[in-house]
Amino acid sequence: MLSTLALILALSGSPIQSAAMPADVDVELVLAVDMSGSMDMEEARVQRSGYLQALRHPDFINAVKGGLLGRIAIGYFEWAGLVNEQSVVTWQVIDDAGDAEAFAAKVEARPIGTRRGTSISNAILFGTSLIDSNAFSGARRVIDISGDGPNNTGPPVTPARDGAVGRGIIVNGLAILIRPSVSTGPLDQYYSECVIGGPGSFVLPVHEPEDFAIAIRQKLILEVSGLTPPPALHLAATAPGTDCLIGEKLRPGFLDRIYPELDR
Repeated sequence: MLSTLALILALSGSPIQSAAMPADVDVELVLAVDMSGSMDMEEARVQRSGYLQALRHPDFINAVKGGLLGRIAIGYFEWAGLVNEQSVVTWQVIDDAGDAEAFAAKVEARPIGTRRGTSISNAILFGTSLIDSNAFSGARRVIDISGDGPNNTGPPVTPARDGAVGRGIIVNGLAILIRPSVSTGPLDQYYSECVIGGPGSFVLPVHEPEDFAIAIRQKLILEVSGLTPPPALHLAATAPGTDCLIGEKLRPGFLDRIYPELDR
């Protein structure tokens, strides 16, 4: 009877976890990658290449193997004003170089393209949903957000961040400062005060295209290993005062949306 039941479950593609896809992992990690219109195609390619190099690097594999269980669950998607659902690379367990290469190949196969708007909030909400709905049980749960500008569409970013943190998810940031905007202030400070959150959360700035691969690799190693980031990455300790609605306020019609009675 038991052997018959096992055969039926195997043939039916039951979601019951098998040894090939263990439910327990050291970390559930979502890579949420900015592909908004402010990224030109060259920057988008450099960013994609940085993620691919980091996923394939021996230091990343060693960090995975060095965990308590020696395996992680990882997912990937790209976002702009909305999440590009065609870019989603669904959850995969990584516990060796072969798994990492297979995941990197799936990311590499996705077409590169940018879209309008920058909604960090929608990226966080989508990442939170991916983590809450997966089949894994991680000691840590992390959304890794990269971006080159502040939230300027969709819901406000801080409630989305606070909602994720309230569900036990850490939000980390990669602030892309290759072409910094004077009008919105220091992006790494914005990420520190408005985007990241949770125990040990941090933001890592990238100032030059050639720094992408190293910065992303450093970030993934910190997230996978659970190591405490260097004090320099805890920018929240600096003087507060960042306006978390600065991106929205620079969009035409902001006051009309906040105060519709002023619209004549």
